[in-house]
Amino acid sequence: MEIVYVYVKKRSEFGKQCNFSDRQAELNINIPPNPELAEQFVERNPVDTGIQCSTSMSEHEVNTERFEMETRGINHVEGGWPKDVNPLELEQTIRFRKKVEKDENYINAITQLGSIMEHCIKQNNAIDIYQEYFDDEDAVEVTDEAPSAKTINVLRDPQVIKRSATHLSWHPDGNRKLAVAYSCLNFQRAPEGMSHESYIWDLENPNKPEIVLKPSSPLVTLEYNPKDSHVLLGGCYNGQLACWDTRKGSLVAELSTVEFSHRDPVYGSIWLQSKTGTECFSASTDGQVMWWDIRKMSEPTEVVILDIARKEQLENALGAISLEFESTLPTKFMVGTEQGIVISCNRKAKTSAEKIVCTFSGHHGPIYALQRNPFYPKNFLTVGDWTARIWSEDSRESSIMWTKYHMAYLTDGAWSPVRPAVFFTTRMDGTLDIWDFVFKQCDPALSLKVCDEALFCLRVQDNGCFIACGSQLGTTTLLEVSNGLCTLQKNEKNTASLIFERETRREKILEARHREMRLKEKGKAEGRDDSLREEEPTFHLEELVTKAEEEFFNIIYSELKKKETEAMKKTKPKQPGLEADEEVEGEDLGEEEGDGAQAPT
Repeated sequence: MEIVYVYVKKRSEFGKQCNFSDRQAELNINIPPNPELAEQFVERNPVDTGIQCSTSMSEHEVNTERFEMETRGINHVEGGWPKDVNPLELEQTIRFRKKVEKDENYINAITQLGSIMEHCIKQNNAIDIYQEYFDDEDAVEVTDEAPSAKTINVLRDPQVIKRSATHLSWHPDGNRKLAVAYSCLNFQRAPEGMSHESYIWDLENPNKPEIVLKPSSPLVTLEYNPKDSHVLLGGCYNGQLACWDTRKGSLVAELSTVEFSHRDPVYGSIWLQSKTGTECFSASTDGQVMWWDIRKMSEPTEVVILDIARKEQLENALGAISLEFESTLPTKFMVGTEQGIVISCNRKAKTSAEKIVCTFSGHHGPIYALQRNPFYPKNFLTVGDWTARIWSEDSRESSIMWTKYHMAYLTDGAWSPVRPAVFFTTRMDGTLDIWDFVFKQCDPALSLKVCDEALFCLRVQDNGCFIACGSQLGTTTLLEVSNGLCTLQKNEKNTASLIFERETRREKILEARHREMRLKEKGKAEGRDDSLREEEPTFHLEELVTKAEEEFFNIIYSELKKKETEAMKKTKPKQPGLEADEEVEGEDLGEEEGDGAQAPT
């Protein structure tokens, strides 16, 4: 193979041209041996020399020809028939088979080959050489390295007026692109001249966004369609739902009408698992969950009002912040609300009131993240206030596991798609926490300070190796975690399942104990009330009125006597030596008059 390297350079930069020619060899220097120098040499004895038992090898690099692969299809047809027999004609093939079966050579060949075939079949029945004995076991790698993560890329908002990165979405094919929604969620505090654009970034070119999305209102959420990677769904700040097709450009392809859209910003939007791949649903703090078909966005196909009193009154509905839909449970969906309550709903219920199945209460503030465990859908993760909580559908009164209360507010969270015991959370102080409750439950396995400003959103790649975090100033940081955090560990599935079951049983026991204690306290309170009622003496109404009148008049007379006594003291001149006697007499007189006033009138 000829190796050619082309130099591209101006002729003047090469210098003077070299003219080469052939000539005979010439002797320039000849140094004869010097005996005096030979006498100065010292003989070294013994001599230590290192040797190798193996042969010495040298490494050489060569350029080989590139091996090109090509895929071609082959059509297999039935062969072995003579040219005059059409294999598609049933009568001709039957006639030819009968003719061959009557031939003596055919019978002898079948007899000889039959014994050989029988021997091979018996061998295959005895030992299956293609059997895979450890097919059920998952290929796991056990690593002892400490958990770590490193920053591999940073995507900055190109606008001068910075906005918050409110939502992230990975490209479903290859995960080489990342869609980022930018908006300002401070109510009526958006700066003048703020751009409404959101971007799709190519991770190989982080300096400039690949595609610019131009909505009518800033995007709060942005999601790729898992069935069609060219289609994206966005929830706007003004309550509308927008749809883009990147093949058609940056402008909105479909937009919901204002009359039938949400009244508040769309904080949650998710694609549904459907045959057409065009169905989705959205949620907002106006208390409504709406189903849409992007082929006809004029109005929603279905609306659910999140009124836990089941009266379908919009003014009593709870505002939705987060959504969760699992494709393996097509009839169920969950909503995280502003009031810290998770609402579990059934889409196939007949009435709107029956669509709200149950609620889970445990947070003190809005639930910013809600996601089912990808390996155990009965267990789900919620992130709100200062904690992250893990719930089980079998225990509704309280969560089965929770993190400690942090000093900073938690803003988002997500499960690892490859490890059932690992989840991620972001905080307002710019910290990313990676939790592995099989390894450690009290503290995160790894806490990483990503940036100085608050982290608002988080999204994990499908292979679990890369994490994207969006900050308050619109900076999206791409992190790569160590192999131990993105590789399924040995027996991790069974261990996580046992932990979930154990904690669920513990919560059920505690719930039953609390229920018994409440019933006992209620019974004691009712018994105490009954005993007090029995001990109360019975009085007639007339006696009570008479007693009250006597007490009332006694108080009045005593007050009048006190005032008369004080007035007499002020008017009478006091004589020395009789001051004490007069006071005593006045006191006796007051007592006698007071005794006389107590007589019934």
